[in-house]
Amino acid sequence: MTSLLVRIAEHRDRDAYQDLFVHFAPRIKGFLMRKGADSELAEELMQDTMLSVWTKASMYHPGRGSASTWIFTIARNLRIDRLRRESVRHFDDVDDLEISEDDTASDVTVVAQDDAVIASQERQLVARAMQDLPSEQAQVIRMSFVDDLSQSDIAERLSLPLGTVKSRMRLAYIKLRQALESEL
Repeated sequence: MTSLLVRIAEHRDRDAYQDLFVHFAPRIKGFLMRKGADSELAEELMQDTMLSVWTKASMYHPGRGSASTWIFTIARNLRIDRLRRESVRHFDDVDDLEISEDDTASDVTVVAQDDAVIASQERQLVARAMQDLPSEQAQVIRMSFVDDLSQSDIAERLSLPLGTVKSRMRLAYIKLRQALESEL
């Protein structure tokens, strides 16, 4: 993925951008939806993210992290920016607040524990849903998300037509979505 970003940054390579888009767009949308965005907002933020990747590719430095980390950080920051813009809450001036360090430390610990519990529950739900998938669908999902392979790479490794891999992934997404929505 790093080489694709370099090609975009140095040569404005549209083919490299298309490959990057095909690989990351569904992952970014899913990430944003897991963070609470509805489908429409997730789609919009994904588009904004990929536009930022195109325009800011020259700002990426491999020494600071992987391409995927850089791209998902852009998505996360765009989501945060959107939440801030849409917020109608009025905040008190920070200088007027009196918070002891003990309160802050315990709040951070509680939030971290809550996040860990939620993440564990999500992993269990996904694992259960994955067990219910037909083996060929589960295989392409694992290769995509665990092994971080593109659909083309999966097709090549499994000696399958690309359309078959896409079809299996689409069917798996539908079954996973249905299973996870029924659990929530």
